[in-house]
Formats: sequence, structure tokens, C-alpha cells
Amino acid sequence: MTEQHILEDIDPIETKEWVDALESVLREEGPDRAQYILDRLTKEAAKAGTPMPASITTSYKNTIAAHQETPLPGDLFMERRIRSIIRWNALAMVMKANREDSTLGGHITSFSSAATLYDVGFNHFFRGSSEKQEADMVFFQGHIAPGIYARSYIEGRLTDEQLDNFRREVDGKGLSSYPHPWLMPDYWQFPTVSMGLGPLQAIYQAHVLKYQHSRGLIDHGDRKVWAFLGDGECDEPESLGAIALAGRENLDNLIFVINCNLQRLDGPVRGNGKIVQELEGVFRGAGWNVVKCLWGRHWDPLFEKDDKGLLVKRMDEVCDGELQNYKANGGAYTREHFFGKYPELLEMVKDMSDDDIMNLNRGGHDPYKVYAAYKEATSHKGQPTVVLAQTVKGYGMFKAAEAQNTAHQTKKLDEESLAQFRDKFGIPISDEELKDLPYYRPAEDSPEMKYLRSRRTELHGDFPARRKDCEALEVPSLEAFKAQIAGTKGREISTTMAFVRALNVMVKDKQIGPRVVPILADEARTFGMEGMFRQLGIYSSEGQRYTPHDHTQIMYYKESQDGQILQEGINEAGAFSSWLALATSYSNSNLPMIPVYIYYSMFGFQRVGDLAWAAGDSQARGFLIGATAGRTTLNGEGLQHEDGHSHILAGTIPNCVSYDPTYSYEVAVIVQDGLRRMYKEKESVFYYLTVMNENYAHEDMPEGVEQGIIKGMYKLKSQTKKSNKLSVQLLGAGVILREVEAAAEILAEEFGVNSDVWSVTSFNELRRDGLDSTRWNMLHPTEEKRVSYVEECLSGNGPVVASTDHIKLYADQIRPFIGSTYNVLGTDGFGRSDTREKLRHFFEINRYWVVVSALEALAKDGEVEATVVAEAIAKFGLDPNKPNPVTV
Repeated sequence: MTEQHILEDIDPIETKEWVDALESVLREEGPDRAQYILDRLTKEAAKAGTPMPASITTSYKNTIAAHQETPLPGDLFMERRIRSIIRWNALAMVMKANREDSTLGGHITSFSSAATLYDVGFNHFFRGSSEKQEADMVFFQGHIAPGIYARSYIEGRLTDEQLDNFRREVDGKGLSSYPHPWLMPDYWQFPTVSMGLGPLQAIYQAHVLKYQHSRGLIDHGDRKVWAFLGDGECDEPESLGAIALAGRENLDNLIFVINCNLQRLDGPVRGNGKIVQELEGVFRGAGWNVVKCLWGRHWDPLFEKDDKGLLVKRMDEVCDGELQNYKANGGAYTREHFFGKYPELLEMVKDMSDDDIMNLNRGGHDPYKVYAAYKEATSHKGQPTVVLAQTVKGYGMFKAAEAQNTAHQTKKLDEESLAQFRDKFGIPISDEELKDLPYYRPAEDSPEMKYLRSRRTELHGDFPARRKDCEALEVPSLEAFKAQIAGTKGREISTTMAFVRALNVMVKDKQIGPRVVPILADEARTFGMEGMFRQLGIYSSEGQRYTPHDHTQIMYYKESQDGQILQEGINEAGAFSSWLALATSYSNSNLPMIPVYIYYSMFGFQRVGDLAWAAGDSQARGFLIGATAGRTTLNGEGLQHEDGHSHILAGTIPNCVSYDPTYSYEVAVIVQDGLRRMYKEKESVFYYLTVMNENYAHEDMPEGVEQGIIKGMYKLKSQTKKSNKLSVQLLGAGVILREVEAAAEILAEEFGVNSDVWSVTSFNELRRDGLDSTRWNMLHPTEEKRVSYVEECLSGNGPVVASTDHIKLYADQIRPFIGSTYNVLGTDGFGRSDTREKLRHFFEINRYWVVVSALEALAKDGEVEATVVAEAIAKFGLDPNKPNPVTV
């Protein structure tokens, strides 16, 4: 049978019999029985080899029929009144900001299209914290922030001064441009304006809530996670990239609301197609419950007349570009171009004026339809739900912005449009007052205020609201890590294994053990963590429905509903999002968790840098472990796997504390200090550690080095001979510290140069300390100068040479705080596959290059002749004409 035959109805009588039969089943036995029969028919058709549709979509109409809608329980007119006031204040706030300084910007059309979607949520669904459970989580669409501020203003949570200072954040009086927990820590729950990250994070927040509930850590009850996003935002891969996880895990605590105003920033989302239908197919295919809220109740009488299905047929036919045209061009245009295609449709609207046709509202602007959709979403079990709500961008802004391609860039209305806006929404402001753009707040004893407060009281209080404080945890002392501090007694291990041992200490601790969550992106065996599979179990929403083939082995692959490990698959963005959900659990769930995400360092900040920045904004707390770090430690992998720059990226995030430890005891000290700062002192920082897979022996911790490790450097040893007259300072980090130690021996024995060897655990922390001292000195010119920690350590002890497994910029950061000649070696250039020995020569960071660099520094200072440097180059067989590794 050809596609044409499938699409054409070659036997209308037979078709009618099938439709009548289905209607009879629905009428007599209900939708569940009808669904069963349809499923059986689909399976039988598949058995016979009948072509099936690539995606399942329904007609372009509301999922919930008018007679099936749950009635809106509130006062429709009162809610419209309040919503209109909110619309006005949001508009006034943005226009005032642009009137004061046109560079500040602000967005008004996104909220104008979504106002009803949020209003129904605030009045009936978004729950604050109660004794029973924590508040719902709502990922607000970033561009609608003015509308949320406008509601809070009416509620008395924000002042006129704060609204007047929208986007003026420096003096601490204003409101942040978008949702930013860092800037408004008691208000916004999540940062969302980086498009795509809100939907992705929402999925993993819902995932983590189920995880915590399944492990018995907290009863989340029927708590919901809401994510509001735009249809244009769905083009971001992150927006839809994890929806299969939500469907697979039956996350019925998750609700997406997609504002389908059919426009993105520059024009239609799918001008030649239908974005709603596309999204419906995608979400249905991923296992979601899809609720289409497309047409408002003014359409209901027309649907009742549509006994031939022509109206729905026309809705199916028309593309989004034309739907935009109808609202942009008015009722007469719509009559001609939409209804005019079929005479029967023209007949249907013959008694309607052009204004009546223009007022045929869309579902996202109709509180009755929105309430019914949300009610279905919150009560649906066994699946996540997406509400596809059709709206008009720039709704209520008339010719200035309504359904215009330029709507997103609209920052203000002309005088005529402003007056029309005021009149449309019934704001009691005179023509004379209009030019001043006054805010409007009803009297405290007004019906509007009483209604507004009663709704929020029923829903447990203010929203949005962020919890700033939480319980402090009793963390293990450094003594608990004594096995890591004691060294390996000649046994060779990697710092990756040293960290895994420290992680085991954390997991076994009686106080914090259950709060520790190891997170992996499918690399546990690479990092030597497979022993935790059986010990802790891997979380699975379904448990383990099969017998693993390695079940007889000690380290078999064990999944369980109360498993502690999150194994998120080959999915760095998803694993990071799980980490972020847990790293903010102290705030969002009043339950401090200790997430530890272990991953290939090259696939960390580089791949998920936007999420890492969001973690900083969110005031996340937890550990990120960049394993197999460094550009020369990972044998055989090459350019795309070898990391020499993640610390530079980590350093761009102000509250990310990063370290590159060499020895087991350094790992232990850093981990314990991180636990103390984040979970006992409750500092809003998160830790990034790079660890390597190179094995070597680890010594006992020298006495009194703990503070140096934490500050960023400490003297590891002095390599001296009494007869030597010259001295240098040698800095090393990570695995290259061992090359620096070897260089110190060569310098002392073969060149008459003594040296102090410094283990630098964090050039980033040293830089921050130095910049802080510099700033203080500049602002306090008459007071005693502060000395940076680098100066304190290195002052007056000869030239300094640093070598690391990272690019030169990493160690070069501290140059301003070194008062002598400073040479830096590093791994600038692309990584490549070879042995460690060859790679370290190629990148010029091994012991011989350190020796030559130290001698060259002494030559610069006039301490040795240049011929000594040339002799060393020849002695070590270094090619002076060797290509620069940056260029090859």
C-alpha cells in the first residue's frame, strides 16, 4: 500500500464504522478500555508489517476537551485584575530602567506572553515550604524576571526603590537582570537565563529528589519540579537532551511548561512548520505525558459547531508563520486567510465581527485552560508531563510588539501603545500620570490584596524564596585520614587512587557517610572505583531486574533502588547536573549532601563550562575531581584526552577552589579542609581537584605543612651541598613535582646549585591571595604594606623556576608577586599520544629542562656564564633548534 493510499480515505463508510465503534467504547467503557484496544490494534498492525507513523502526534487542538476540564476554583475576575497590575508594573519597571539609561536593557515581551502561565501557577500550584515538605522547585524562564519582581512588589516583598534599580546591582539596592541566586540569595532558587540549562537541571533535580527519597534520606512527598521554557529555547541541545531519562525513570514529579509563542529572538521558531507538533512527537516518543493547551475558551463554541472536523483540519494545515500573521494583521486578515479557505468555516464565523475574531484567544492566555492543564500535570502518575501552551509574544502591546518579529528586542512602548496597554488591562492611572510610569499597588485592605495573600497563604507562603542557611555537619578530622597521611611505605599508587581511598574514608564515616554521593560518567573502572559497586550499589529507579553476568565476582555490577552511587552513563552534562542538584540540596531541600563527581579532567570544565558557571551562581557545595589530569600523564590517549588547561578554566569561577596535589597526604589535607569549609563552616564554595593515573611512592606528610598545602604552596625539601655557592627556588605541581625534585638533585650534584623545592598545590589560590594583597595595598597607601603568601615564601632566595603539567599561564599567574627572575615551563600546545618520558621532553617540562631553565635564570642574574647553560643543553642532548611545541 502506497503512502498516498494510506493518507487518502478510500472507504469513508468503513472509516465511519471504525470511528463509531471507538466512540461507543469511549462512551460505554471509558478511555482506559479505548486505549487498550488502540494499543492492541497498533501491535497487530506492526505484526503485519503495516507502516507506522514516525512520531505520534494528535490534532492541533487542546488535549483536554472542554467538558473534561477541571474548573478553575478561584475568582477569575479578581485574578485577571491582579495579573493586569503585575503586567503594568513589569512594563513600567523595564521602561523606567531604559528611560534612565538606555544601555541597561530589559525584556518585556516574553513575560507578556507568559503572564497567565505564571499567574495560575502562583495562585494555585507553586507551593512554598511547610512543616510537611520543602517548597516546590521552579525554574523560571530567565527573560520573564520583571514579571516575577512585579508580583513580589505587589506582595510587599520588594520596594519602589528596588524596582527603580532594576539591573542596577552594584550598590546592592537593585534587582538582578535575570534569576541569579548569587546576587539575590534569599530569592531566586536557580540561575536559568543561559538557555537550555534550566530544563536540563530541572530533569536532574527531579531525578535527585527521587534518589534521595528512595534512599530514605528525606520524604519529598508530592513535591514538584517545574521548568518554564520557550519553544525557541528547545533548539538548544541541552533543553531536550535528557528528556529520555525523565521518561525512562517515570519522573512524575517533573513538569515542563513550554511557552509556545511561536517566536524566538529573530523570527518564527518554525515558520514553515509547527513547533507544537514537533515537540509533541519528541516528548511522546520519550515517554512523557503531553498536554496541549492551544486554544482558549472563546474557541469552544466554534469547536461545537465543527461537526465535519473542518476547523481542526484547518488548524492542522496552517503553519506557524501564518499563525503569527493572524495576530499581527488583525481580525479581517484572519477571516480571509484562515477561515476563508473553506466556505463552511466562513459560514461558521459570519455573525462574528473582526474584533470578535481577533479576540479568539490562545490557550496560554486563558486561565481556565491553563488551570485544567496544570491540574492534569500535577495529578498525573507514572510519567513526567509537558504542557505545550500556545501564546502570543508581546501580548497586549498592540502594534508596538504584539506578534512582531522585533518583539524580543522591544524595551519600551510609544505613548499611544502605552495608553492602549493601560486601557486594555484597566490600570487606574491618568493620562497625566502616564508619562511618569508610576507603579501601582492596591491598598493593603483592598479585595485584590486580600485575595493575593489568601492564595499564597494556602500555598504555604512566599514564592520564589531561597533558603540561605542549613544545618552544619560534623565532618571527620584530619586524623580520620591517617592512612593517607602516612604515605605508602614504598608502594606505588596514583593520586587518583589516593583520592579514592580518601573517598572511602568519607563514605564510611558515621556522620557524613550517607550524605556522600559518588557520581560517575561511566568511568568507574578507569578510576579504580569498581570496588564501590558492591559496597554502595548503583542507584536505579527500577532496582536490578537481571542477574549481572559477573555476580559471582567480588566487584560485580550491583544496581538497586537505594544505591548510593549515581552512574549517569556517558553523559558529562547529565552527571554534572546531578552533582549540581546535590550540591544545592542544602538550600533546596534543607539537606546538605556531599556530591563527588569524578571524571576525565579534559571532559570537565571544557565540556560543561556553562554548567560550572551556573554552579558558582547557585552557590554549589561539593567536590569535582578531574581524574587522569595533566597533558603528559595519560599514556596512549592523545590530543582530545590530555588536559593542560582545566585549572585556568576553574580559576575563572570566583567560588571554585582548585588544587593540583602530588602526594596522598596533600589530597587528604585538601579534602578534609573542603569538608570543613563547605559543610561545617557552610561556606558557599566548591572544590576542584586534579588527580593523575601515574603510579609512584608517596612519603609521610612532613610536619607542619597543612596550612601551606591549603594556602597553595609549602617547602617540600632543600637540596643542598655545603660547597655549593649558588641557589634557586624550584616550584612543581602535580606529577611534575617529581621531575622538579630530580632536577634539584642534578643541580646540586652536577652544577653546584642548591635549591629549595616547593610543592605548589594551587597556583590559582596563590594568585587570589596575591591580588587581594595588591588591592589592599593600593587602597591603604599610608598603612604598612601587606605581603602576599608567595612573597612571604620566596623573598630573597634567588631566581625561581616553575614546571607543571599544565599550560604556562597556570604557573605564570603568580609572576607579579615574585620579586626575582621567574622562568615558567608548561605544556602549551595540543596533547598527543606517546610515553610520558617522551611527552615531557616534547613539552620541555622534565628534569633536564628544569635544570637548563634554572641555569638560564642564574645567567640572567649574572650568577653564571651563558656557556654553562650551553654546556647543560649539550650534556642532556637537548636540540636548540627543536620546534616549539605550541606550533606543532
